[in-house]
Amino acid sequence: MTDERVSANGGMETSFGFREVGAGEKQPLVNDVFHKVAKRYDIMNDVMSAGLHRVWKDAMIAALNPPRREGYRVLDVAGGTGDIAFRIVEASDRKAHATVLDINGSMLAVGAERASKKKLSANLDFVEANAEDLPFASNSFDAYTIAFGIRNVPRIDVALKEAHRALKRGGRLLVLEFSEVEMPLLDRFYDAWSFNAIPRFGKLITGDDAPYQYLVESIRKFPSQRDFAAMIKDAGFSRVSFTNYTGGIAALHSGWKI
Repeated sequence: MTDERVSANGGMETSFGFREVGAGEKQPLVNDVFHKVAKRYDIMNDVMSAGLHRVWKDAMIAALNPPRREGYRVLDVAGGTGDIAFRIVEASDRKAHATVLDINGSMLAVGAERASKKKLSANLDFVEANAEDLPFASNSFDAYTIAFGIRNVPRIDVALKEAHRALKRGGRLLVLEFSEVEMPLLDRFYDAWSFNAIPRFGKLITGDDAPYQYLVESIRKFPSQRDFAAMIKDAGFSRVSFTNYTGGIAALHSGWKI
């Protein structure tokens, strides 16, 4: 397995970082990674992004601009700890309802506990399910969000089609993900930081560098901004666009169900 990015034609479904795995083998391996890091997930994101993930997530919520009215429904996928869902609910003056879906029960347990402490439980529900097979009727949600989770889904094309199905007409998809750095010199610095520093910090924080090694490798394998935008279009979305953050370290992708 090389460190080359996969294309819009796929490849993430059998890529566990730089390691090639068989069909159906990736999901259990990814689950194990997140069971290990669930309680330190925010610290993990701080390490992965040097704290910038908080700024990027705020920008994502600003782009979504959830209305301050009852009945607005958001599906936040791979958001077990509630980080994005909490922001959406607060931005709507606690009018929106967010369904947090995650395949990992450990992550969901952290999110449910945090929601209770923030007194947001009435605006949230937590569902353990697979992004590739959403347990919801078609045309159910006004928005679908996923932050730093799509690259961990084995069959990304299937998940995107499920997102399109679950959204109402006029609904919006927003995907925040680590991406391909497009600024000279910054790309070299970021690669050096990712492959040398992040696993070491991960071992100091959790005692295990393996989850962090996978995470940085999965970032390097994920399709470029343009290839991922093509995948979103192929799933049926219209008015597809992306915005780079911090030179392309992360990118926010947007699409609409018209």
